[in-house]
Amino acid sequence: MKYLELNADLGEGYEYDAALMPLIDAANVACGGHAGDVDTMRETVVLARAHGVRIGAHPSYPDREHFGRISLAMPEPKLVASLTAQLWALKAVCIEAGVSVCYVKPHGALYNDAARDPQLAMLLAQSVYEIDPSLALMALAGSALASAGEAVGLTVIREAFADRAYRDDGSLVPRSEAGAVLDDIAAIAQVESLWRQGGVYAQNGDWLPLAADSVCIHGDNAHALKFAQTLRKRFPRRV
Repeated sequence: MKYLELNADLGEGYEYDAALMPLIDAANVACGGHAGDVDTMRETVVLARAHGVRIGAHPSYPDREHFGRISLAMPEPKLVASLTAQLWALKAVCIEAGVSVCYVKPHGALYNDAARDPQLAMLLAQSVYEIDPSLALMALAGSALASAGEAVGLTVIREAFADRAYRDDGSLVPRSEAGAVLDDIAAIAQVESLWRQGGVYAQNGDWLPLAADSVCIHGDNAHALKFAQTLRKRFPRRV
């Protein structure tokens, strides 16, 4: 990673979107599954266009009640239909705004489930490919979803997390566990480690090599704006 690419989950109803947008390179736009509607998608897409930020679809299990953070056992056709509807909702907004959806990054429980379940990962990767093979797939570095994306012929954006702790198998520590979300000091140290050494220390202290193309910061974090500003001062940005 010669420069630091930052992505953030936006359009989820939090107050930081407008301030964060100039600091990031890619916006993962909620498209109705866990949050967001046509109006919020439109607002987020217009902001991204104004700042030259790449736009990604951020679909989830259809579960607004739990913000997409609970795994759902869904028949495959229903899940594919939901993902297709979410992606096309954002694509329609982008067509209206004269921009394109560049990639897909699943949200929350769907992201984590697909990271460790090869069958679900392949279902998602194939669905994205069938909708639009030019789309990239953003997936947890080293995960089953990243492997599935490569297997079906998608460009894969390998993602690491600035503000989330890792287990020694490369998965994220669940938010329900203590220490899952890092404070700013620990998160900056984690980004430093990714940048300089190509890996991070897992929660148990083991070294975890990670080859990442993009680093996520969470827009729902109260310290997200200050954290993003600090990262932009400390690490080079692609121009």
